[in-house]
Amino acid sequence: MRQYVIQQVGPTAEITPADAPDPTPGPGEVLVRMRACSLNYRDLMVLRGEYGAPKQLPLVPLSDGAGEVIALGPDVDEFDKGDRVAGCFFQNWPAGRLKQDVYGSDLGFTLPGVLSELRVFPQHGLVKLPRYMSFVEGATLPVAGLTAFNAVVPHVARGQTVLLLGTGGVSLFALQFAKASGATVIITSSDDGKLERAMNLGADHGVNYRTHENWDEEVLRLTGGHGVDLVVETAGAKTFEKSLNALAPGGRISQVGRLTGIASGVNIQPLVYKSATLKGIFVGSRQDFLAMNAFVQQINIAELLDDLIPFDEAPRAFERIASRRHFGKVVITLG
Repeated sequence: MRQYVIQQVGPTAEITPADAPDPTPGPGEVLVRMRACSLNYRDLMVLRGEYGAPKQLPLVPLSDGAGEVIALGPDVDEFDKGDRVAGCFFQNWPAGRLKQDVYGSDLGFTLPGVLSELRVFPQHGLVKLPRYMSFVEGATLPVAGLTAFNAVVPHVARGQTVLLLGTGGVSLFALQFAKASGATVIITSSDDGKLERAMNLGADHGVNYRTHENWDEEVLRLTGGHGVDLVVETAGAKTFEKSLNALAPGGRISQVGRLTGIASGVNIQPLVYKSATLKGIFVGSRQDFLAMNAFVQQINIAELLDDLIPFDEAPRAFERIASRRHFGKVVITLG
């Protein structure tokens, strides 16, 4: 089978094509022919060495993919040949709260990823795709979709206001989940064109943080001084204090990203006097994934694709992510 691997990490590292033997599923395992793989910014960080040192190199990259079940090992009772499936980011988080033994089961860093024609998964590391979704759409769910679901859906009520930072995959999923939950959505970007596209997806207000340097004050103005009930914080150090300022008393910040670095020297006093809640979101469990798919099945979300790139041109997908010009998800297709 064909696959791509990371031979070394660093600022100029690239993925390279490689051949590997076709795998065979063992007891409790499922063989999947991958049909589509989706990139997250994490994948670029892994390649550049910004995510830490992988335990093993070469490493098959990417955590997010969808495909078709083509063979079953003994004792598999949840799947049949022909099922359309996606892999879970954490292969060993079936349900409940995050525990220590979940670490070390993430795809595309600790474990080999999915940018391969074939991959074996334990059956508890897969979920079936929503019925209406294509492989391309399904490949975008495991990290961006599930992170957005856990950041928004359990914590927002009809009539509340949600602030989303940027127009990456998590924010665009969160936009649709928040609107489906009856919330008002404010979204930020440095690009008016991206803001217009986000508003076409249902956002109520767009704030350009280049033309509104104090974008938190603009958010307060849009909410009549009240602030927002929920912030989906995807950026990190450089935006955190403004996110706190834009938050209403009793509000919540779902911290899901660190694109601008890890916060240090941040004044957390507003967190206290606003009686606010700060919750880290690290994707989610398989049970969460199943719950999200049930929710997605009801609301029929819009396709969030920026670019489709053939498997033979996979390195170009990393270039697209690195450019930060994308709107939505970059997906690699495999036949």
